[in-house]
Amino acid sequence: MTKELNWEEISFTIIAYAGEAKTHAIESIRLAKEGKFDETINLLEKAEESLIVAEKAHMDVIVKEAQGEQLPFKVLFLHAEDQLLTTQTIVLLAKEFVDLYKRIGK
Repeated sequence: MTKELNWEEISFTIIAYAGEAKTHAIESIRLAKEGKFDETINLLEKAEESLIVAEKAHMDVIVKEAQGEQLPFKVLFLHAEDQLLTTQTIVLLAKEFVDLYKRIGK
C-alpha cells in the first residue's frame, strides 16, 4: 500500500519555498541594478536552493501519478504549481538581468 499524499503539506511547502525563491530572485535584480554583484550571487544560490525544495515536493505528486495512481484534483495544489512555475521563470530571468547589469557595467 502506498502512502497517502498530504495535499496541504505538499502545497504549502511548494508555495512557501517558491515564494522564498521569488523574493531572493527579485532582490538579486535590485542589487544588480545597484552594482552589488557579490551579493547577487548569494541570493541567486539561495533562490535555487529554495526552488529545489519546492520542486522535490512537487515531484512527489508527479511520481505518484506516473506510477498510475489516480489523484484527486486539488485547487490548492494547482495554485502551488502556478507559484512554482512562475517562480522558475522569474529565477531564470533574474539570472539574465544580473548578467545584463554586469555587461553594461552597472
